[in-house]
Amino acid sequence: MTNNIAMTMRRFAFCAVPLVLVSSFATAPARAQDTTAPAQIQSQSQTQNQASFSEAQIEQFVAPIALYPDPLLSQILMASTYPLEVVEAARWSHDNPGVKGTALENAMQAQSWDPSVKSLTTVPQTLEMMSDKLAWTEQLGDAFLAQQQDVLNAVQKLRTEAQAAGNLQSTPQQVVMTASPPSGVAVSGPQQPIVIEPVNPDVYYVPVYNPAVVYGAWDYPAYSPFYWSPPGFVASNVVSFAAGVAVGAAIWGGCDWWNHNVIINVIRFNVFNRANINVTNNIWEHNPAHRGDVPYRNAAVAQRFGRANEAAAREAFRDRADAPHDDLFRDRANAGHDDISRDRADTQRSDVLRRTDGDAGDTAGRIAPALPDRRDGDVSRDGGDRAVDRAMPEHRDFAPRRDDASRPAMRSRAQVFRPGRSAMAGGGFHLRGGGFHRR
Repeated sequence: MTNNIAMTMRRFAFCAVPLVLVSSFATAPARAQDTTAPAQIQSQSQTQNQASFSEAQIEQFVAPIALYPDPLLSQILMASTYPLEVVEAARWSHDNPGVKGTALENAMQAQSWDPSVKSLTTVPQTLEMMSDKLAWTEQLGDAFLAQQQDVLNAVQKLRTEAQAAGNLQSTPQQVVMTASPPSGVAVSGPQQPIVIEPVNPDVYYVPVYNPAVVYGAWDYPAYSPFYWSPPGFVASNVVSFAAGVAVGAAIWGGCDWWNHNVIINVIRFNVFNRANINVTNNIWEHNPAHRGDVPYRNAAVAQRFGRANEAAAREAFRDRADAPHDDLFRDRANAGHDDISRDRADTQRSDVLRRTDGDAGDTAGRIAPALPDRRDGDVSRDGGDRAVDRAMPEHRDFAPRRDDASRPAMRSRAQVFRPGRSAMAGGGFHLRGGGFHRR
């Protein structure tokens, strides 16, 4: 009886092992899926976070310009979305410091830059800062396109802090006030937006200040803003002002703080740009045609504006991106590159042909006659229409002498061109740089 019970238990054990294995394999994918799903959700969340700037980063971006007059601030925000054109305009301003007033307005009609970039040529020190801090300019533009409300809120927060620290008040250069809510807009809090306007809308005094000081204690030590001042400028106060610049109608932007929009003064826009736009909705919109080949950091922004102009702008961006940024205001080193390359090609041709006269000795006598017959003017085909004042070596007969005169001394052209082994001894005849190259 005991033996029978033992045999039965063994049979149950053997049958249970396969069932346990099958059950384990069946539940393994479900467990793997349970552990993979949170990882995928976390990865997607990280990707979304990477596409957005934090509050600390945005305040770092706007700190150097938060105390600028509203119209100038709005022009900077708009122009920052076109960093390549900012660089071009800054270079132009540096090369044309004496072009002002009507002459500047005339010159801007010939440029293809976005109107927001053109307007800043009347305030060259602002363009210089944006070009010197090009990485910051691009980040500011990316943040403004993707998180416009956050950017404008950060400006208001910093203005409040500067005012609380006693560093923001009206001066002979600009007026500081609060904006009353427009009709139909409900006020969500006691704080009203702080507005900064120039005393004279046709003359701007750009404020110069250290962001690490003007706002009081900085809340984000890991994201400290930069301090920039015009070359040779000496600050006299916590907030100083550069010399006034006459802008006329060039500065046509503005801020609608209650609706978190940048708006356009249509009248001033039409005057400076000699346009005739008549829009009922004066809210500014980004124009991707002026973006060049600078990628949009945020995927939603990239999908919104598209990249229809990639092919046309790719080469322009590559040329500018490859150049060191410190050389933006220097003369282009390759301004005469085509002429240099042409002269180099001509020099190589002349050296090669000169060697066939004497340097290569008997080897030149073997190779030169095998080259196609051509006139002297054809030699400098790529280097210009200059003729080479030198006669080509005279034609020789390269057929080998044979004792048997009845056999024709005919050789293929390839055989004629191939010099004998003995003739190439000692390094032979070499064409520098791999021979002739078209440029």
